[in-house]
Amino acid sequence: MKDFYTVDICGREEKLPVIPLPSCVNICFFNLHGNVELTEHCAKHVAEKVKKHNPDVLITAESKGLQITHCVARNLGQQFYAVARKTRKLYMQDGIEVQAKTITTGEVQHLYLSAHDVNLIKGKRVAIIDDVISTGAANAALEQLVERAGGTVVCRAFVLAEGDAKDRPDIEYLAAIPLL
Repeated sequence: MKDFYTVDICGREEKLPVIPLPSCVNICFFNLHGNVELTEHCAKHVAEKVKKHNPDVLITAESKGLQITHCVARNLGQQFYAVARKTRKLYMQDGIEVQAKTITTGEVQHLYLSAHDVNLIKGKRVAIIDDVISTGAANAALEQLVERAGGTVVCRAFVLAEGDAKDRPDIEYLAAIPLL
């Protein structure tokens, strides 16, 4: 029988499967992929938290942050948002890159930002959006990209804060989940 952790996300109860990582830590796996209703619910509440920071543009890393960021951008009336890719695409040869080592992958990853997205961020107030923050490594990499692109991070917003991330005073989130 699979173990689950139940979390209340702004009045919506979700049962998250508990999954072991190679590092011997268990996580409460949160997945927005394909779940339109849950994504819309979370985006509405994340957008409320982000709005007060008055960002000009949003940024996320592929892939789990994409749909939440898309919906938050729509809710805030923003036409575009920046996406940090995990692989360099042909159209990204003139962009920028940083490295990160996250809890879910356990390996060094590269994040790439296209020249189009660099121009979108330059001189702007930027909100980082993602599904979950844990160690903060992915968030730190996004902050580096924003800084290198000439933007200023004014908000860091997540659906869930995992483990000690819930104690960070510099983030916005909807609910907390433990590392098990």
